[in-house]
Amino acid sequence: MDDGEEHRRYLFAVAYRLLGSAADAEDAVQEALLRRLTAAPADLEQPRAWLTTVTSRICLDLLGSARARRETYPGTWLPEPLVGYDDSDLGDATAMRESVRTAVLLVLETLSPAERVAFVLHDVFGMDFDRLAAVVGRTPPACRQLASRARRRVRAEAPARTPVSADEHRRVTAAFLKATADGDVADLVSLLDPRVVLRSDGGGEVLAARKPVHGPERVLTLLSGLGRRYAGARARPVRLAGGAGFALELGAALIGVLGVEVAGGRVVELNLVVNPAKLRRPA
Repeated sequence: MDDGEEHRRYLFAVAYRLLGSAADAEDAVQEALLRRLTAAPADLEQPRAWLTTVTSRICLDLLGSARARRETYPGTWLPEPLVGYDDSDLGDATAMRESVRTAVLLVLETLSPAERVAFVLHDVFGMDFDRLAAVVGRTPPACRQLASRARRRVRAEAPARTPVSADEHRRVTAAFLKATADGDVADLVSLLDPRVVLRSDGGGEVLAARKPVHGPERVLTLLSGLGRRYAGARARPVRLAGGAGFALELGAALIGVLGVEVAGGRVVELNLVVNPAKLRRPA
């Protein structure tokens, strides 16, 4: 029997999409791997399938309490950023990348636990409805309905964007960073989509906007305030799960992660995590 480590990366990819928290996902995967040690031999004939089922059930149990915690979360909740992370090789590359966009993960937060599990396991990881039924404790037709409802919500509230090339993303984000540093309002306005949204998550520990900010004018006002608050900070380009952005560093300390989503040559989303509890993973 192998030790299960070969499956850990795949299981983390599943658990992170189900929970939106890297720490919780790691705990769920570790628990599944521990349960494997006492599993019946027949269960382990297909170890990845068995571990995926067990990990997903653990996540399903956690989702109810996670939802309760987030209902009382101070301000905007954002998923924990994964710096330097790319798991698009673990399945259909488009589905894998799309499913970790912040906008998609935020929609998944509004689904019932069963809908979220059905969408992630079927639409992202290709689990058939017979196996899915064993995870969520529903019939296959009921699981099909769960996935369908979730899919409609995701498509309506976080529609897919046409992917931009890495060069295009770098060009726009570099111009955005320069205009922000220079305080060039005209350039910033030209780089922000008219429907741009900025979300910030301080977790009640660090000052952040409590609600998403919409439109270039309000976003510019907030960016100006952030520039003053974090004077002297350095923005380092990084790859993020679902896209790219910047690690914000003050001296040797990581003080924030800014995800930047680009479409049509402009910035359409800015997602800023400054909650220290979400910045513990290496950047």
